[in-house]
Amino acid sequence: MKKTHKLIILGSGPAGLTAAIYAARANLNPVVVSGREAGGQLMITTDVENYPGFPEGIQGPEMMDLLKAQAARFDTEFFSGDVVEVNLSQRPFKLTLENKDTLTCDSLIISSGASARWLGMDSEKEYSGRGVSACATCDGFFFRDQDVAVVGGGDTALEEALYLANICKSVTMIHRRDEFRGSKIMQKRAIDHKKISILWDTVVEKVVGNSKDGMTSLKVRNVKTDKVKEHPITGLFIAIGHTPNTKLFKDQLIMDKNGYLKVTPGTTYTSIEGVFASGDVQDHVYRQAVTAAGTGCMAAIDAERWLAEQTV
Repeated sequence: MKKTHKLIILGSGPAGLTAAIYAARANLNPVVVSGREAGGQLMITTDVENYPGFPEGIQGPEMMDLLKAQAARFDTEFFSGDVVEVNLSQRPFKLTLENKDTLTCDSLIISSGASARWLGMDSEKEYSGRGVSACATCDGFFFRDQDVAVVGGGDTALEEALYLANICKSVTMIHRRDEFRGSKIMQKRAIDHKKISILWDTVVEKVVGNSKDGMTSLKVRNVKTDKVKEHPITGLFIAIGHTPNTKLFKDQLIMDKNGYLKVTPGTTYTSIEGVFASGDVQDHVYRQAVTAAGTGCMAAIDAERWLAEQTV
């Protein structure tokens, strides 16, 4: 009979690996299921300059390697591949991997993150990290005093445009409709801002650039006239939302209308005892590596305390 683990952590981004470090040091012998895209979104991030402790900055993949090594130092066990099925209806909880192997555990920390929605263009992928980003607060600093664009029409896009307007030379908002979907107050702030201009009824056609300079301009098309124009823009921020990686937990855990896991305020407890959530899978507001790591720490402590209560 296979061993039932005290704790399994789903996800190997900052939240999952921080949870593993804390849980391992608490002698919980955690198992981390890395997922096929091990390391999370930081694996496609070049320079990370806003994480405490790295005064010269650090490459995203290097940072994740360091976090993994730290977790491994305390005997965290790692499984690669994705989980394809989860049964939280009884204890121990049961997880099925894509190779059909099964794992069971007394407690579970879900740190599976959220995936940015992209426009789906080849040129967008080509210049990801070299002009194209899905996070203004993460990467805006690298575009100071440059002309940038933000795609989207909701509150996220408006917030990112306003944030970038404090750093960049100019911000062009690109929206396929003739009005924003975001809140009225955010709309007014963006429309009234002297550094923000708006291209209504417009979509992105192509990111233009070269291997030396990265992104150098942006081709856009007016959906009503079909006219294509090229703008000298060196940064493109995609702000059309994120999709939390919670499909596995549908009809098992309580989520909000957008699919983010709901936790008890001030904790990482989900709607099932013994199941905890950390990182972007339960945070649609901040979405930063440092806040993900913080909730990973919280989840490990919550899990440790909950497990201790079960043995009393």
